[in-house]
Amino acid sequence: QVQLVESGGGVVQAGGSLRLTCAASGRSFHNYFMGWSRQAPGKEREFLAILNPSGDWTYSAEGRFTISRDNAKNTMYLEMTSLKPEDTAIYYCGQSAHATLTLAGFTSWGQGTQVTVSS
Repeated sequence: QVQLVESGGGVVQAGGSLRLTCAASGRSFHNYFMGWSRQAPGKEREFLAILNPSGDWTYSAEGRFTISRDNAKNTMYLEMTSLKPEDTAIYYCGQSAHATLTLAGFTSWGQGTQVTVSS
């Protein structure tokens, strides 16, 4: 059973940047697709980004966000730039056995980290 722990959230001013980290333990990290989602207050959770096991294929639904991974450290990242107040949400990392652009395609999720963007 994989365990995913997000960190790096916090309060940032609009226009600023943050890097979120997802630390994984358990199943072989390097064999799985990894991704990010977020849930803003009063809204449904939405898919954000995914990358393949080797990290050489990525997809991000938000052009200001970049997903990456370090398999040697069992860690994944989400680099967020030009942050806006509407980016305020809880951000979750997830694991999938295959390429997917939907939340349903993920088999495991972390507990999330709060990101608050002030105007």
